[in-house]
Amino acid sequence: MISRLGLAISGIFRRTCPDPFILAIGLTVVTGGLIAWLQPDPNGAGVLTAHSLADLIGYWQGGFWDQLTFAMQMCLILVTGHALASSPPIRRLIRGIASLPRSAPAATLLVALVAMLGGVVHWGLGLIAGALIARDVGHALQRRGIAHHYPLLAAAGYLGLLVWHGGFSGSAPLKMTTAADVASVFGADAPYATIPLTGTIASTSNLVITGVAVLLAAGTVMLLVPRRDEDMVPCGTFDVADPPARTWPPMRSLPDVLDGSPLMSVVLALPILLYLFSPLVIRLAPSVADAAWLPPGPDWARFGPNQVNALFLALGLVMHGTPRRYLAAVDDAVRGCAGIILQFPLYAGIMGLMASSGLTTMLSDGIARTADADTLPLFTFVGAAIVNLFVPSGGGQWVVQGPIAMDAARELGADPARIVMSVAYGDQLTNMLQPFWALPLLAITGVRARDIVGYTAIVMLVVGAWIALALWLL
Repeated sequence: MISRLGLAISGIFRRTCPDPFILAIGLTVVTGGLIAWLQPDPNGAGVLTAHSLADLIGYWQGGFWDQLTFAMQMCLILVTGHALASSPPIRRLIRGIASLPRSAPAATLLVALVAMLGGVVHWGLGLIAGALIARDVGHALQRRGIAHHYPLLAAAGYLGLLVWHGGFSGSAPLKMTTAADVASVFGADAPYATIPLTGTIASTSNLVITGVAVLLAAGTVMLLVPRRDEDMVPCGTFDVADPPARTWPPMRSLPDVLDGSPLMSVVLALPILLYLFSPLVIRLAPSVADAAWLPPGPDWARFGPNQVNALFLALGLVMHGTPRRYLAAVDDAVRGCAGIILQFPLYAGIMGLMASSGLTTMLSDGIARTADADTLPLFTFVGAAIVNLFVPSGGGQWVVQGPIAMDAARELGADPARIVMSVAYGDQLTNMLQPFWALPLLAITGVRARDIVGYTAIVMLVVGAWIALALWLL
């Protein structure tokens, strides 16, 4: 029953779902149309305000290049996660795991769990590890002659983006951990205190919500596997060959020796790791706290995006062994980032349209006015899920929606940490409808967005119902 429903819905999306770049252009037009129709007030006073075409273009261009710093930060998260996931030790681990399943349901369950557990650790790692294991599992099943549904495997590989914002690389929680990050979102005079990760990502409620979401999503994709062999779609249907093995020229000169020297990787990775882990060293050995060689490290309860990038850069260097091999991995990773680089300004432009016109304020205020302190997390979650369709960037969305959500929390007396996580849950949920972040996975697996969105939409409904219930009850 569920598998037949999945096939039917997937068929609808295959016939109707546009290319991600076309979707970004279409959403730009739709956003402009909504502003012209709803006439939001840019000053947030609730006065209907007409917006001319020149106004709309000005809002759009005002946001178009406004998120380049954040775009670079997100690209680095993806690139460092991709490079780490493609390192020889991790690749051997992924291939070993990919050889385990002996049936299509078991294979789909395995891919989903790997992608989501990776996504909880690091969204870039989860996305790339999910894509790689989906591809490798498809190859392994085809070699054994086991019938399988490759687009569903790829959809399972995308599920890391369904739970990532409740994990350690979640943008909204990380952006509340330091005074500098809070000021960058809310302004220098913002009346909001920092929130440590123990109140957001590491809170009991988030561990329960995210843990159950992982189990529900994994169980759902397993049930979506077609029961009849004639409904299966093998990976051989798609252009999904393994990348060719790299060959390295002999080291005949000093530059070649340096490029291929593990020592050079250690020279860069060691100080990064020393900085990041110095609080742990001090805790284990307090006597070295004043040592001249030990830098003052970050507060791990306030671990930000830059620290996440630094950690995965250092681990990637160590795992690849030499600078030359790491640069080659980064080169491969950047190719998967191409669509994101192209489309990020478009979505930043949409963000500019929504923020400067007052559309985001109108939508969020409308939701907040219907809520009280107990129901605000649920309504914020719904609003974030809608906004994410137009601004598919956790950090970018927090910049737009965060001030409104936190103002509502302060006025109603709601727990600010719960509101942060409500935005995070809504943002991650509709990634299953919005294929922007699937671009690297599509490049690795060889499938199209329309091949996977039907399946991810079903998972989205199941997990969305659970999160809504949890926010209502917990």
